[in-house]
Amino acid sequence: MSNSSIGATHEHDEDGAHLASLGYKSDFKRDMSLWGNFALGFTYLSPVVGVYSLFASSLGAGGPAMIWAVVIAAVGQLLVATVFGEVVSQFPVAGGIYPWARRLWGARWAWMTGWVYMLALIATIASVSYGAGAFFGMLFGFTAGTKTTVLCAIALILIVAVINMGGTRLMAKIAFFGFVAELVGAVAVGGWLLLTERHHNLSVLFHSEGAGSGGSYFSAFAAAALIGFYLYYGFEACGDVAEEVVDPGRQIPKAMRMTIYIGGVASFFITLALVLAVPSFGDVIAGKDADPVTTVLKDAFGTVGFRVVIAIVLISFFSCVVSLQAAASRLVYAYARDDMMPGSAIFKQFSAKRAVPPYALALAAALPIVIILISLSSDNALTRIVSFASVGIYLGFMMVVLAALRARLKGWKPSGKFSLGQWGLVINVVALVYQLAAATDMAWPRGDKWYDRYLVLLSLAVILGVGLLYLFGARPHLRSDSAAGDAIPTSAPLTSPAIEGEIA
Repeated sequence: MSNSSIGATHEHDEDGAHLASLGYKSDFKRDMSLWGNFALGFTYLSPVVGVYSLFASSLGAGGPAMIWAVVIAAVGQLLVATVFGEVVSQFPVAGGIYPWARRLWGARWAWMTGWVYMLALIATIASVSYGAGAFFGMLFGFTAGTKTTVLCAIALILIVAVINMGGTRLMAKIAFFGFVAELVGAVAVGGWLLLTERHHNLSVLFHSEGAGSGGSYFSAFAAAALIGFYLYYGFEACGDVAEEVVDPGRQIPKAMRMTIYIGGVASFFITLALVLAVPSFGDVIAGKDADPVTTVLKDAFGTVGFRVVIAIVLISFFSCVVSLQAAASRLVYAYARDDMMPGSAIFKQFSAKRAVPPYALALAAALPIVIILISLSSDNALTRIVSFASVGIYLGFMMVVLAALRARLKGWKPSGKFSLGQWGLVINVVALVYQLAAATDMAWPRGDKWYDRYLVLLSLAVILGVGLLYLFGARPHLRSDSAAGDAIPTSAPLTSPAIEGEIA
């Protein structure tokens, strides 16, 4: 046996022993390397999907200075990623946010955290899949109407489900291919635009070019800042598959940070190239050029080149849905394994042959399809259904960051292979402040009609209300004896983890 094989076996044994000490025996195969784990987070983050989807609205709201929102969000989410890194290093359990919240605070808090995050993930899968429809139309030369877009989205979700059923190794390979294609595409497209389609110099990045002239520019920039907030989540997916990663306590925190570093540079680069290539900021701000990305790409690449670029964009959408669905299925499985949801007996079933939870994956495909089908009832139905998705994910993040801060103040000292040391408390506080500011901005009332202005808040209120009714009615947090709240040191052992969750 080679030295590398012996080392790998030792790491597997050590990983299994650590997981057993946390109360779990994993059926997953540890087939995911550092780069595979990073690729999962990167393709979930997907700079191309985020920038191309929100560039027009952000440029129209804030002018070229909106690019700094991309930088601000990257710094803020890097702080969050380091907090998550400490938690996952100590608790490398499948499901990410749900088990982290469980160990940091308790079973009840974990149930609500996972509930909000799970529904936000499902809505995001629907949103990204639906958004791919327009690009299918551009690539194949047809107008993507509502029904056509729905069919494309459903087909995309089903194809991705088949791939994810193939196991961790196949999913990681697809994610890595998506990462390479997206990064090469971003560099090639951005570089070409800077060389051939640059209409402005760098000084425009410090000007509004007329955006927000009717009032405070702070308000205009806050609206434009949504592009940054929507870009930088995905790194948490690295932890969703913790039981499939070799040496997760060291590799996952590193992969999370790499996701922000590389994804942030790619996002800034492609946003910069597009901003400098826009022929007229005034037309975008006035609404005369409603799709500046298409305008710029057609001018720069011509008909054939434009379709090549769109093909790369579709690869980004595809790999993004692969990662989203994988993350959602692991969260569902983690919930079911602790008997925290209806149908747990079904959703915690595991395929030994493929080393995946098949019914959890099926649910992660079926629910987004249901949301997409509901969109047939109205032209704006999908927008309304998924409006809470990003703020919901931020709220899920915030609940973990808050739980980590509470645990620190009660004596928790991270004991994993990655630690922030003496800076942990400061970074935790600043990360929470950033999350509060970002969530407030995303939920801030905007729009002409009252239901558009308060759509995010209303959606979030419904989700939280339903979750609380189920939590206090069905009391799912009492169904499991799995450890909860054990990150906080206690002078005397609690009678049972379930009681600890109840107290929390």
